Amino acid sequence: MELGVLIFPTDQAIRPAELAKEAEARGFESLWFPEHSHIPSSRVTPWGGAKEAPPLPEEYWRTHDQFVALATCASVTERIKLCTGITLVAQRDPIWLAKEVATLDALSDGRVVMGIGYGWNVEELAQHGVAYRERRALLREKVGMMKALWTEEEATFEGEHLSLEPSWAWPKPTQSPHPPVILGGAAGPKTIKDIVDFCDGWMPINGRHPVDGKWAEIQQAAEDAGRDPATLSLGVFGAPGKPDVLETLRDQGVERAVLGLPPAAADVVLPILDSYAPLVGQFD
Repeated sequence: MELGVLIFPTDQAIRPAELAKEAEARGFESLWFPEHSHIPSSRVTPWGGAKEAPPLPEEYWRTHDQFVALATCASVTERIKLCTGITLVAQRDPIWLAKEVATLDALSDGRVVMGIGYGWNVEELAQHGVAYRERRALLREKVGMMKALWTEEEATFEGEHLSLEPSWAWPKPTQSPHPPVILGGAAGPKTIKDIVDFCDGWMPINGRHPVDGKWAEIQQAAEDAGRDPATLSLGVFGAPGKPDVLETLRDQGVERAVLGLPPAAADVVLPILDSYAPLVGQFD
């Protein structure tokens, strides 16, 4: 089982490039950055869309742009995977997003993993012109369009919501056919169908969503759809740095566990990274 780390990369936290160098030096497989374009201060939608949720932490509206931050990390590292955890695809322009992902993958020599999600903040989505109930359909079509742009010499796409006339778009990603696309979130029937139809894996938040039972459902859905379940990977966000918990996750089929770091300065983050480092040798 591979171990990665996740942090909200903010203007008040350790610089992304410094963290990338330090994480790579300690042997971590991957570095993950979440994103929010902004948080409307009306705060109508509770954190995660959950009733009785606590106040939203400030880091949610202080994040650097994912791809700019990851590009700085690519420039100072050689091996660590550069990952989005997650990209809010529904509220992004798919043509520009395909360009950003392909460019980062090309310039990092094929180290991108694209974690994606539907989005939970109704008013944030609305400011991008996205109706909350349309976000799933838009994500599906935008990923389809991006795959066309990544893989076709003259890309085209036709969906119910989006279309792309025959177009040229370079660079193509270094990874073939494209960087892995990993879907986060709770695995209900619609999400399971999306994972099987167009994703390379599932990565829920540890402790928030059951893993083993849902993973069995996903694998069965893949078989039912005629897809080899072995082509799908299982990971978790927010795993604790506890060997017994990590062993349980590994036994459940988890291939990648991502440990959380606070959005804090280097003098806070690096000792925590040091405390996680011995786990790398235990689980690689």
